[in-house]
Amino acid sequence: MENKAYRILIADDEPDILEILSYNLAKEGYEIIQAKDGNEAIEKAKLVQPDLMILDILMPYKSGMEVCQILRLQPEFKDTLIIFLTALNDEAIHIRGLENGADDYINKPISPKVVTSRVNALFRRIKKSTEEDKALAVGNVIIDPIKFSVKVSGEEVMLAKKEFELLYLLASQPGRVFLRNEILNKVWGADVIVGDRTIDVHIRKIRQKMNLDCITTVKGVGYKFEFD
Repeated sequence: MENKAYRILIADDEPDILEILSYNLAKEGYEIIQAKDGNEAIEKAKLVQPDLMILDILMPYKSGMEVCQILRLQPEFKDTLIIFLTALNDEAIHIRGLENGADDYINKPISPKVVTSRVNALFRRIKKSTEEDKALAVGNVIIDPIKFSVKVSGEEVMLAKKEFELLYLLASQPGRVFLRNEILNKVWGADVIVGDRTIDVHIRKIRQKMNLDCITTVKGVGYKFEFD
């Protein structure tokens, strides 16, 4: 199967969830690695370098949020996809997770079919990133989609995967206003359900990391990339 090249680390302290997710994703052809707590998740992630991690937020020793924060600080996990599993239907928790680098959220109780669909959707977006994409140079900003690198005045800026994809989309047509729904479909995909604040959180992080006010909010409409 074509998915065999992808490794998925699933970390959850509930054995039933580990087994059902592992079974369903293995049927799709993915290589599965399991972890029962936050410490084991970090240890195994460093060992196997997974392409995607499914992290339960409430785990022993270290929460999924802490695991995400720790690993995102290391360059080798900058582009690793991360999905949170949570029984906490709290917008503040969701926003915090997105700010710390999550790519998606799935609420418990889980549906194996939903999880599989979300995972497949994320990997489909990776496959769409081909070498036909060209580096963008706008002002003193250079965005290279092959290397997933952003440089401002020659200095590299570390962006999470979704932050990078969002910036690349906006910068691909400077001055054009991208509608919110259009951004969600092109960056997250129609198969992925994310909250209303998702784009706002990512835009704020991009502005902070680049230390540039080059993304303009068009109130009630969307966003555009401008560079004086």
